[in-house]
Amino acid sequence: MGLISNGTTIFDNGSMASGFGSSLKFISKATASASASIEFTSGIDSTYKEYVFYFVNMHPSSARVNFQFNLSTDNGSNYNVTKTTTYFNAYHQEDDGATSLGYEGGEDLAQSTAYQNFTRNLEANNDDSCSGYLQLFNPSSTTFVKHFISTLNWSYNEPTPDPYSINAYVAGYGNTTSAIDAVKFQMSSGNIDSGEIILFGVS
Repeated sequence: MGLISNGTTIFDNGSMASGFGSSLKFISKATASASASIEFTSGIDSTYKEYVFYFVNMHPSSARVNFQFNLSTDNGSNYNVTKTTTYFNAYHQEDDGATSLGYEGGEDLAQSTAYQNFTRNLEANNDDSCSGYLQLFNPSSTTFVKHFISTLNWSYNEPTPDPYSINAYVAGYGNTTSAIDAVKFQMSSGNIDSGEIILFGVS
């Protein structure tokens, strides 16, 4: 049994883990290797009301690109679902020289079929990558629009020699009552050099 203490209260982390139980159901994992994109065209159906994609060290082959996604209602033949979204981020520089929290109006979409950016100006340096997750709610509904929420973090090294940690929050909906059955991830330019995307269903 492992114990976690905050100085006054002790938690049994085994009990905590069992409390979450088996709510996350592994579906599939895709590993990028100089990949133009990663598509999930199976496993997204009416089995679960929520799906979560985890991004682990997504590294681009080109500098100053954006990691992004789109949705499909025809099993990946087209990724062009109309979306309305909102985007804000916080950043903090390593030398404490700059900090900010703000809305990024240039990154949101208003009834657009374009790809939605998760990141801005992701670098291709050896130690740079982005990690985070995307939640997609009730994609198989034929009644409601399709809500999603994402949070990603990455380091930004240009134009100064003191990197930033940037944390971005994106939320919105695919404005369709058709079932979403595929999701595509890509960089805005160049390949996904490396990284893993893991898909879970939430029971």
